[in-house]
Amino acid sequence: QTGTGKTLGFGIPMIQRLTQKPGRALVLVPTRELALQVDGTLRKLGNPFDIRSVIVIGGMDMEMQVKLFKKETIRVIIATPGRFLDHMEQKTTDPSDIKMVVLDEADRMLDMGFAPQIKRLAQFLPKDRQTLLFSATMPEAILKIAALYMQNPTHLAVAPSGAAPEKIVQELFIVKQESKLKLLAKILEQYGGSILIFTRTKAATWKLTRSLGQMGHQVNELHSDRTQGQRRHALNGFKTGLYRILVATDIAARGIDVKEIELVINYDLPDETENYIHRIGRTGRAGQKGRAITFATPREGPDVRAIEQLMKMSLQVMNAPGVTVEHFYHSDDKGKKVHVYEHEARHTSGRPQFPSPVSTPQKARMAYKIRRFRRRK
Repeated sequence: QTGTGKTLGFGIPMIQRLTQKPGRALVLVPTRELALQVDGTLRKLGNPFDIRSVIVIGGMDMEMQVKLFKKETIRVIIATPGRFLDHMEQKTTDPSDIKMVVLDEADRMLDMGFAPQIKRLAQFLPKDRQTLLFSATMPEAILKIAALYMQNPTHLAVAPSGAAPEKIVQELFIVKQESKLKLLAKILEQYGGSILIFTRTKAATWKLTRSLGQMGHQVNELHSDRTQGQRRHALNGFKTGLYRILVATDIAARGIDVKEIELVINYDLPDETENYIHRIGRTGRAGQKGRAITFATPREGPDVRAIEQLMKMSLQVMNAPGVTVEHFYHSDDKGKKVHVYEHEARHTSGRPQFPSPVSTPQKARMAYKIRRFRRRK
């Protein structure tokens, strides 16, 4: 489950161990933003004990990182797999004193294709080490990593895999693609706090950011085409209130901890079903209340169903004043469109009748990916 304090979950025992024994710790994370955030948390824990950390990510001076490696007070390395592997292969640091390894957001690292780098890194690391693996979801690929790189691991679950935070109110609007911006404008008028909006592509992020800016909103964007400085400015500006709205791809869905985000909006459904949980987990952090609103087009009923199956709960379908609310449909065996649900004022149940359910969340995710692939073609 997201927002349960995983960073402190490994940070506190890590600092405790480093104060008692020599050696260093390595934290591997999937994104630069998460590396910066983990560093901020560990600095607060380690500074009173003179335990410092170094960030090893792309976009930063590699020579400066080498200099920091040599400092005795640098006991924690926070790195993305690719950049740390560069250091290992160039032999710019000695990994023999690494006694503790943390894989944070491990499922996301696999989604981003880091499995080969992790496998290569494991060859450099000492076998006599403690390994901790943290993940908000626990797919089969994660269990395989645990079997390869851990010895008799203990499995601790804060909540069932795929569980959404209980205090987040989740709402669903069925709306045509061309009506999304109009609906978004109406929703933004109803909320005065910080709002995080997720889109599926970098191009959509760029376009929506400019549309909202033209409406007079204080807004910035966050995606992988931005420079490291631009990404840091956007995230820090969002945290400090310089920007009330942040429009982002799924780069911001994992581990980014911004206090008191009032609302998360899924302007587009995510490519990966599990990312829905990570997205909405940016609000309602640490047991606080939150709200998440999702836009789905009429064709995306099966995709919504896949998300609901993963969470083992139903989303509340809402009516949008002033915006035509659409219906879900699917195709029958003859290719004819069949209306599944039409949400109008006379409907009181609030639940669409989706196509027949898939037997398992795993099959639902696979069907979801196949539909996305076909649409892109």
